[in-house]
Amino acid sequence: MSLAIRAGESLAVPLRFPVPVGGVAGTSFKHEHLPAILDAGRQRGFFEVHAENYMGAGGPPHRALEAIRRDHPISVHGVCMSIGGPQPLDKAHLARFRGLVARYQPALVSEHLAWSTHGTSFFNDLLPLPYTEATLRCVCDHIDQVQEAVRRPLLLENPSTYVAFRCSTMSETDFIRGVAERTGCGLLLDINNVFVSATNHGFSALEYLADFPLSRVGEIHLAGHAEETDDEGKLLLIDSHDGPVADAVWKLFEIVVKRYGPVPTLIEWDSKIPDWPVLQAEAAAAQTILDRHQSTAPAEDRHAA
Repeated sequence: MSLAIRAGESLAVPLRFPVPVGGVAGTSFKHEHLPAILDAGRQRGFFEVHAENYMGAGGPPHRALEAIRRDHPISVHGVCMSIGGPQPLDKAHLARFRGLVARYQPALVSEHLAWSTHGTSFFNDLLPLPYTEATLRCVCDHIDQVQEAVRRPLLLENPSTYVAFRCSTMSETDFIRGVAERTGCGLLLDINNVFVSATNHGFSALEYLADFPLSRVGEIHLAGHAEETDDEGKLLLIDSHDGPVADAVWKLFEIVVKRYGPVPTLIEWDSKIPDWPVLQAEAAAAQTILDRHQSTAPAEDRHAA
């Protein structure tokens, strides 16, 4: 069923808090944690949900999200828009996404620089795309459509990748910068994705971050990854979201926050879900770093266009 809002009708949950505009750490919302979260009452921070899990009109998922939303800001993170795909955006999916944003009035709205559909096939993976002028125009057109639909800037997340395209004519950071400049969108910097891609492709994560348009970052993601080996026996990192944040990712996070100041930061943990105190501890570690640099943000960098 569609979440489309009829004229004059509002399904939005009333606001009872300011949106997280400063350095606040949050966590993915998992339904098994709902009783512990409600028992603790209103807390500092925010919760992020995957949009596609709440595109029905009602039922237990919405009752749980409404309970969370009454006392905490939320972030809506899309995973199936296929913004990087060559096909037109799915109008029905975009309408449901728009309805969800209208219903819950999230503090942050984001999607991935990736594609996940081809013809009538839908993939569970967020697949990479070639960084060419043609792809850039397509991605910008799709982002314009999403931003027009939700009536707010979208945060675009950098991908974790395992292959690269020989036909690419620009770097990933140049491509992302071009998207932000042409559409006015914000960026979601996933630092674990940077580390995963840097390790897999053999480039410097620090050099990538030095070239990333950090002044446009409106949210940061941190997550765990898994270590595997490829067919040649070489190390291959997988963006698995099934464990704690790695030490190397924490170090990169502190470098970014120290230089550009704190922004809302999310701990992603989507499989092998731990008990709530474990996830809380990861968020508390992120909050410690954010708080340590609250007074060090260079305003000219954080607010540059």
